[in-house]
Amino acid sequence: MERVILHSDLNNFYASVECLHQPELQGKPVAVGGSVERRHGIILARNTIAKNFGIKTGEAIWQARQRCPGLIVTPPDYGKYIRFSKLAREIYRDYTDKIEAFGIDENWLDVTDSTRLFGDGEHIAHEIRRRMRAETGITVSVGVSWNKIFAKLGSDLKKPDDVSVISPDNYKQRVWPLPAKELLYVGPSTRRKLAKIGLYTIGDIAAVSPAVLTGLLGKWGEYLWSFANGLDTTPVSILGTESMIKGIGNSMTTPRDLENNEDAKMLFYILSESVAERLRSHCLKGRTVQIHVRDRDLVTIDRQAPLNTPTFVSSEIAEKAFEIFLKNWTWNKPIRSIGVRVTDLVIPDGCTQLSLFDDDNRKLKKELLEKCIDDIRSRYGHYSTQRALMLKDKKLNANPMEENVIFPVSYFR
Repeated sequence: MERVILHSDLNNFYASVECLHQPELQGKPVAVGGSVERRHGIILARNTIAKNFGIKTGEAIWQARQRCPGLIVTPPDYGKYIRFSKLAREIYRDYTDKIEAFGIDENWLDVTDSTRLFGDGEHIAHEIRRRMRAETGITVSVGVSWNKIFAKLGSDLKKPDDVSVISPDNYKQRVWPLPAKELLYVGPSTRRKLAKIGLYTIGDIAAVSPAVLTGLLGKWGEYLWSFANGLDTTPVSILGTESMIKGIGNSMTTPRDLENNEDAKMLFYILSESVAERLRSHCLKGRTVQIHVRDRDLVTIDRQAPLNTPTFVSSEIAEKAFEIFLKNWTWNKPIRSIGVRVTDLVIPDGCTQLSLFDDDNRKLKKELLEKCIDDIRSRYGHYSTQRALMLKDKKLNANPMEENVIFPVSYFR
């Protein structure tokens, strides 16, 4: 039996939730963005009205306001977004337990077995779309196909609040003419490489020999050829086998450029405290630390390394992040932004490999200490207790908790 896969994408998610909580914003151009004063002034999300002014995600707020002087910018509130993400998943749960998150606002659903009860994939998609609007107040676009890649493409074809079907009979007409960048994992760098050999559309990728793509892109070339030809057979995970949140992190554009290792170390500890606090609040530990560093000319590196054991202790996360940084960064230019995130999340009471060299009692004391700090800060504020390191530069000592980022899982496990 041919699979029936849906990809659900909540429309303009952050902005839609903000408009729902603030009815006075309805009918106005609205964006969710960071703090201009702290140099975090970029657009994270925007509603349809703002989109019609040409405002794009990732651009500076001052640029967006040149296009739309009446733009209303509201700060992000990830607690609200997680709540609505969970409400959406409760609706999906009525149709299948095979639900796989791809970020906070996107999910794949395998409804193959459900078609006998609820009708074909298109009918289920429209039912979910109608329920989402009625029960949560936000809208969703749904793609329907026989594989995850084309289902995701389908959810982008008609927005907002619509359904697109990509079938074995029509995919060559609907998918192949699309630009190559629309295919999952064709980013700017890959797109440029493909263009150099005359591959501009998904159909071009599908038509070329896999050997050509492998020679150009390595193993990724083989994946892209398979994606373009509709040969993806990756299963949809069953709800409950993994955490909805795949990674927790913070990224800060610094109030001033960072000039040396001491500056960078302070930021890594500030960010790691925020990440660790939210790991504890979600009852999760992480096994991998990733860093993101961008210099004044916007040249960026991303690096990662595993931890010896899963942790939600800020000092362990910060030490690993700084270790990665020292191994990979040369001070050619001052740093403009730094990010820390923890992935490969597990529940705290899960089984872990014991070590002959680690002091488990000392680790337990660290965990208890940080939980006590959480309690103190919840009662008296973030700055009621701090590391001495944070006092070296008050300008850099910002509270990043206001700009949390939840990272989607990679398509590949």
